[in-house]
Amino acid sequence: MRIHYFLFALLFLCLVPVPGNGGIISAAQKYHCKLRRGRCAVLGCLPKEEQIGTCSLSGRKCCRRKK
Repeated sequence: MRIHYFLFALLFLCLVPVPGNGGIISAAQKYHCKLRRGRCAVLGCLPKEEQIGTCSLSGRKCCRRKK
């Protein structure tokens, strides 16, 4: 029974994001951006692009060409 507590604690520590790094959340946002046919931009979208979301918790933008 004690092994269950240990495994739960280990799983919890692996899933908790480190401050400044989104970990699983940022990876999911990047994947969602790619599914929507976008790209992750560090500073901002290009003039012929529109922002369709974010790619990370630090503020990277998900951009794609305007329709």
